[in-house]
Amino acid sequence: MASDVVLRVENVSKRFALGERHDALRDLIPSILANLAGRSRPNSTAKKEFWALRDVSFELCRGEAFGIIGANGAGKSTMLKLITGIMEPTSGRMDIRGRLSALIEVGAGFHPDLTGRENIYLNGTILGMSRAEIDRKFEAIVEFSGLTDFIDTPVKRYSTGMYARLGFSVAAHVDPDILIVDEVLSVGDMAFQNRCLERMNKIIRGGSTVIFVSHNLQAIAELCPRTVLLDAGRVGTIGPSQETIKTYLQCAELGRWSQASDLIVSQINVRGAYGQKVAFDSGEKVWVDVEVQCSCQSQPFSVVLCVYDDKQYEVSHTSTEYLGCPAVSLKPGERFACTFEMDLNLAGGTFYLGVDLFRFDVEKVLYHLFPAATIFVKSHADVRGIVDTHPKIIAFGRASRVRSREEIGKT
Repeated sequence: MASDVVLRVENVSKRFALGERHDALRDLIPSILANLAGRSRPNSTAKKEFWALRDVSFELCRGEAFGIIGANGAGKSTMLKLITGIMEPTSGRMDIRGRLSALIEVGAGFHPDLTGRENIYLNGTILGMSRAEIDRKFEAIVEFSGLTDFIDTPVKRYSTGMYARLGFSVAAHVDPDILIVDEVLSVGDMAFQNRCLERMNKIIRGGSTVIFVSHNLQAIAELCPRTVLLDAGRVGTIGPSQETIKTYLQCAELGRWSQASDLIVSQINVRGAYGQKVAFDSGEKVWVDVEVQCSCQSQPFSVVLCVYDDKQYEVSHTSTEYLGCPAVSLKPGERFACTFEMDLNLAGGTFYLGVDLFRFDVEKVLYHLFPAATIFVKSHADVRGIVDTHPKIIAFGRASRVRSREEIGKT
């Protein structure tokens, strides 16, 4: 294995027998007892096979942040369990170089009757830290978790979010060569998720490798230069994160809401100054290309472009007619194209584009498409809400003495 490659996955496959329940010793013992008692499952069930992964290959280098995305059931969790050694592959091989730390299940390695303090030592030991190393890092672990007031409380009284905060804090202080973080971070609040991303960036800058599995595509786009898309256990695509995410979104949007019509939006592209992408900075100028095609003589229409937030609340609405363009009519087989230019003065978050073909003279929707595209916006300042007004502080300091009403009246 090359000196800078820390993980190599070569043609890895994992097969399960439907009804199989003993990937661990704790599941194997009940299965043996059931067989002895004559309560085993029919052989016909055991013969049914399910391939969770098929011929998956990729390499990770030192200091790389790598994303794994895909729909539920695509094989993401199985892949992580193989990397961490929880399960063995049915075929293929994996080479891992260095110390590995993982947070792939809330509360994994915690004992519910032990306190947070005791579980730091228990979980840290499981992850390979010595007692002296845990002693040295204990205060930093507690401070990062934000659980100082609850550190001597049994973790069975912790919320799911508190479990995740403590688990991530321990895992992130192991100083691993490879850190694996699963979707478990989604249970934390927004402030803690941002701290986790900052911590992972620090780990990467220190030369470690991070494998990040999440449905939060914006976080993947911001953290990981490269991402693999798993589709039904196989590699759908692998490459630059923005391209991989765009492919994933296009697949997900095949089932988008649209009305059957002889007049349709055949293509929509969102691009920045250097080409198509899905992640943008707040305030960045973007262009939205819309192409319409017609299979028969169309009614006159205008193109309406809407922007929605992640709760599908409409935050912006414009159209070719509002912007001074006349209505368009197409003959059978003709195509029409237009491009909207916008400044994305939006706060950080996920936003969706919707497109309507609308006849304004009779107030009639001829075609509706949602979501037409998904974009992620990053705000470099801590701006909350929907709109980013790009605020700045131009004066900061103690004010002069407050004058009395009498003094004001004399001026």
